Amino acid sequence: MKYYLIVGEASGDLHASHLMQSLKHVDKEADFRFFGGDLMTAVGGTRVRHYRELAYMGFIPVLFHLSTILGNMRMCKQDIKEWQPDCVILVDYPGFNLKIAKYVKSQTSIPVYYYISPKIWAWKEYRIKNIKRDVDELFSILPFEVDFFEKKHHYPIHYVGNPTADEVREYQLLNPPFEGRGLPVIALLAGSRKQEIKDNLPAMLEAVKAYEKDFRIVVAGAPGIEPDYYRAFMTGSNTEIVFDRTYELLTISHAALVTSGTATLETALFKVPQVVCYETPLPTFIGWARKYVLKVKYISLVNLIANRKVVPELVADTFSVDNIKSELQRILDGPDRQTMLEGYAEVRRRLGDMKASDNAARIIYQLINNQHE
Repeated sequence: MKYYLIVGEASGDLHASHLMQSLKHVDKEADFRFFGGDLMTAVGGTRVRHYRELAYMGFIPVLFHLSTILGNMRMCKQDIKEWQPDCVILVDYPGFNLKIAKYVKSQTSIPVYYYISPKIWAWKEYRIKNIKRDVDELFSILPFEVDFFEKKHHYPIHYVGNPTADEVREYQLLNPPFEGRGLPVIALLAGSRKQEIKDNLPAMLEAVKAYEKDFRIVVAGAPGIEPDYYRAFMTGSNTEIVFDRTYELLTISHAALVTSGTATLETALFKVPQVVCYETPLPTFIGWARKYVLKVKYISLVNLIANRKVVPELVADTFSVDNIKSELQRILDGPDRQTMLEGYAEVRRRLGDMKASDNAARIIYQLINNQHE
């Protein structure tokens, strides 16, 4: 079978590479062509464009690179039409991918499968119309999305398991737990983009100053961010930084301050009590919007999956150094710590133990075979 995959960022490259490996296991003749990254390239096939040529975020960068983006989109559409794959697999990145889905659905008979569904439950729910019209099968990695798509919007989807849970499980199998030596560790995970780090890390560092004598404070450096960028914020603090060792760091951590994102789920799966910290511009307005405009009650994947407050979320008008200190103290010792760990166990149960890429690959291969019969 011929599979055409499209991703637009590093996380998509990771998840798509695992899906490609799983497709090779069920389909010995699997042939790949893709917009992707280095991890997908390592699996095999033909890379048409690197995701770095697509990954522009924010109004100004998108406007500045609009001709490049539109050129890549035209090229992608034409390439799909000429190569005639057995399916197109879109991975997250909805701004680009939903436009490709519209073209493929209207101009060809190629089935469109969406792996890692767009998070329209949080923002841009109107996109459900495009998804219903242009996507043949949707594959979800978050269990609460089943009710959102199937009960609210009457659109059946496949929950296939969670790849982050898979990655943590595999890491723990290969790296048995060990006791960290010396002082216990407080980990700081301040996001993966420079703006997130700039907004969140200074307050995190200020909040943990009082603990520097009794704990090792360790920052998890994000891929692609130079060490000097972090050091500009860390001057005068007794803080370490590590790169490409986040899972190792979480294995030995006693507590963590975490900017919202996949890192909140990773921290929970490593059973590290955490405080979610996310500073925003216009905090008063964003605080109001969270209550009256946004579609979800929570911003962290941990609370969204549990459908209740498991971890504290200090966001917008509740984000402050004093509040971070207060919440951190509550999880270092005492009953709040144990309550949170019990909540983590519930999150792990809800995610299940299916391997997402294997499950999705099996279903995709079966769907294509059914169409060819």
